[in-house]
Amino acid sequence: MDFTPTEEQAAARDLAARIFGDLSTHERLTAAGAGSDAELWKALCEAGLPAAVEDIGLLGLVLLLEEQGRTTAQVPFAASCVYGLLAVSAHGSAEQRERLLPAIGDGTVVVTGALPEAAVRVGGSGELSGVVPVVPWLRDATHVLVADEEHGLWLVRTVDARCDPVELTAPWSAGRLTLDATPGEPLGGSLGERQGGPEAAAAGQEAYDDVLATARTAFAGLQAGVCAGSVARAVDYTNTREQFGRPLATKQGVQLRAADAYMDTEAIRVTAYEAAWRRDEGLDYATHALTAAWWASEAGHRVVHAGQHLHGGMGADLDHPVHRHFLWGRQLDAYLGCGSEVLQELGVLIVDGEGDA
Repeated sequence: MDFTPTEEQAAARDLAARIFGDLSTHERLTAAGAGSDAELWKALCEAGLPAAVEDIGLLGLVLLLEEQGRTTAQVPFAASCVYGLLAVSAHGSAEQRERLLPAIGDGTVVVTGALPEAAVRVGGSGELSGVVPVVPWLRDATHVLVADEEHGLWLVRTVDARCDPVELTAPWSAGRLTLDATPGEPLGGSLGERQGGPEAAAAGQEAYDDVLATARTAFAGLQAGVCAGSVARAVDYTNTREQFGRPLATKQGVQLRAADAYMDTEAIRVTAYEAAWRRDEGLDYATHALTAAWWASEAGHRVVHAGQHLHGGMGADLDHPVHRHFLWGRQLDAYLGCGSEVLQELGVLIVDGEGDA
């Protein structure tokens, strides 16, 4: 395996780093509050970064999300690329790809996902009913990808549904999604094909599993960036903050805590890279995605706590930039399944003999 970025992936990553670095400043993030930064999203789309994901693959997206995580930039970049561009590209019909992919790429269509919830009921004519209590970036989205009770995937226009604002730990413009006989569009086929028996059900389950694994891999990459940003802030602070005439960074306890956080961050990064690389290469990656998700949850929790603790009293200041990394890290450590949940899923896969080769 080779995780070395291609020329296209490296160029996209460097461009993303420059845009996020220039526009995702502490002052702008503070002004945005719990909402998204429309100007930043516009800049990313005009630079062609969401559209580029179709060419640079999941590994390329992970690289871009690392840069977003470093600055905790408040845009629906991960959601729209995972639940929109990659999901439609891999599992949409030819008509859906032709209609939706250009609009997702230029940002006029924003997709989020109500996964892994599968509480939506499907009526005989394809109308959807059910409630998903929390959907990240729902307030920014034009479409939401939902899963029915059989794990079939449907695209729903947010204008056809009820979307009520919900505040999360992290500022993810979340909402509560209520569907009441709401029209939905089956991802990848017509309603007749969706209700076409065991083969159609198996195809729907395969698409659901792939989208969920893709999401877990991508958000692990986002967590790697959040943790890297937290560690960088801690290193900068402990090298400049003096105690008894010496920088805090000269103390062995501080060095060990920072070193542990660094190694945890690298573990999140490399497992996300491996899962993404395997998907791009067409290899089985189910257990690798779960492994990346476990590291993102368990190690991510440790890293953002360490980053805050290494700031001492400043870490308790809710307005300090490091606190934003803490909030994002804690939100990500439970999103799409906390560590114990994904570990149980991983164990089931291994016991059932369905683990990756």
